Order: sequence, then C-alpha cells, then structure tokens
Amino acid sequence: MTEPLLWWAFALIVGAVVILALELFVPSGGILGLLSAALGVAAVVCFWRVSPTWGVSSLVGLIVLTPMVVAFFVKVWPDTPMGRRMILAEDDDEVERRAMLINEERAREDSLVGAEGTAVTDLRPVGVVLLDGRRVDALAEGAWIEAGAPVRVTHVEGTRIKVREARRA
Repeated sequence: MTEPLLWWAFALIVGAVVILALELFVPSGGILGLLSAALGVAAVVCFWRVSPTWGVSSLVGLIVLTPMVVAFFVKVWPDTPMGRRMILAEDDDEVERRAMLINEERAREDSLVGAEGTAVTDLRPVGVVLLDGRRVDALAEGAWIEAGAPVRVTHVEGTRIKVREARRA
C-alpha cells in the first residue's frame, strides 16, 4: 500500500524540479515557482504518509536543497548563452566593442588636456571656449575668466571640460 505513495512522492519531487527549471525559461511572473513549491510540499506530505523517517528526510532535504538550487540557478544561469539572451546581456563582441569605445573616448579626453584656446564668453564659472576651432562648454577652475582671455584645459571628465586662464606671453 505504501509503495505507490512512495512512487507518487518521488514523481512529485521530479515534477517540482522540472517546473522550477521551466520557470527559468517561461516568463510566468512566479506562478510556475509557486506551483513547484506546492508540488514539493505535496511530495513531503506523501513521504510523511509513507513513514516518519521518509518524511523527516524529505523535509530536511527540501529545506536544505531548495535554497542551494535557487542560488545555483541565480549564480550560474546568467552566464550561460540562454541566460544571457533571456536577460539581454551583452555578448563578448559587444563587451569588446564597448571597451574599445571607452578607450577611444579616454584617449580623446586625454588629448584635450593641455590644449589651449580662447574664451568666447565670460566663464562665470561656466561658459563657451574655442578649442581647435570648436566651440565647447567649459567650467572655469578658480576665478572667473573674461571673454577673449586665453585658456588652457586642465581636466576632462566625460563632457565636463575644466579650464584655467593661460598666462599671456
């Protein structure tokens, strides 16, 4: 009599694992996860009906293994090709392309440091300067800089260009 119940308990555990794995690929808003948990609880109840030894073993196993399986899927799954596609992560080519763009941007920023130009407007502390024939917004470091004064770029961070008044020769 207890043997069919034992088979049902194992079948429910397998069903819970399969539905939990299916939760990773089918967007269900957590419904499949809840169904998997319900199947796990039903399996523990079946094991308890077979014998207290099976019941305690299955309950301890469920309490210990469930967080481990969930943590494994959260840690490993995003690094798989399917996981990257599901969470819209960048592939290796995109990461390499982005790194090249960042390096080019840094090189461009570094090339501006030390460049000299002319203040087009008063920098109080923000204004427009002319650098290599281009008008760019700039931030004056220290005192205000009057229009027409020579300036030198001291720091570039993203789109923020900091300048100081250059000494006239």
